[in-house]
Amino acid sequence: MKILIVNGPNLNLLGEREPEVYGSESLADVNAWIRAQPESEGHELVFFQSNHEGVIIDHLQAHRREADAVIINPGGLTHYSVALRDAISGCQIPTVEVHLSDIHAREAFRQVSMIKDVCLTQIAGRGKQGYVDALAFLNQHLG
Repeated sequence: MKILIVNGPNLNLLGEREPEVYGSESLADVNAWIRAQPESEGHELVFFQSNHEGVIIDHLQAHRREADAVIINPGGLTHYSVALRDAISGCQIPTVEVHLSDIHAREAFRQVSMIKDVCLTQIAGRGKQGYVDALAFLNQHLG
């Protein structure tokens, strides 16, 4: 399977921004770790990060016919982006929403996900393991 792993705003600052919440590893470290996990075997993983909503939407749309699945950590876009929700829905690529922190135990505004209903599932609060859990979920559900 070709799987897009998309990270949204501020995830480029992993390891620097609030390490007590998001961990001390960089995004490059996390991506390398994901690639090394057994759940990644046999898959083409395409990693992408942008701080810009439209660029993320363009990326999803550009790859909608070739990708088999998406794992997305939309960062702050989670809580307000109707445009990202519509893109995920419109592209019709099976998508799993991932969050490093437990958004349900944080500020009230972070507990709302605009994209949850157009994703197969949401995984939150498992740190980098959430991405691997998403891969395992996709392996099981999409074979």
